[in-house]
Amino acid sequence: MKYLMSVAAIALLMSGLAVAQAEEAKGCVDVQVDGYKAPDYNCLSQQMGNNPDGARAAQNNQERLNVPIDKRPPSQMGLATPAATSTRMGNTFGTSVKPQRPANGN
Repeated sequence: MKYLMSVAAIALLMSGLAVAQAEEAKGCVDVQVDGYKAPDYNCLSQQMGNNPDGARAAQNNQERLNVPIDKRPPSQMGLATPAATSTRMGNTFGTSVKPQRPANGN
């Protein structure tokens, strides 16, 4: 009976260690010394790099950034927009070629 109890206790301890090791592998440890935190960058890099959807997400981001030139808004290409021209021309917009608000220096 005593042997059975010791075997059960050892099995319980081994299962507890296995659970503790599995939980430890999931998270990263931050060390704090004199109020300064030092995160474990290797662990964080591994967590970020093991994402199987990461490559696909990066490809989707690149596709969305590469908008064709004819689909871009005029403000991204340095062109004047009707709103900007209206602000510069003021109440003479559409009636005169001389702006109400001339360029600086005049």
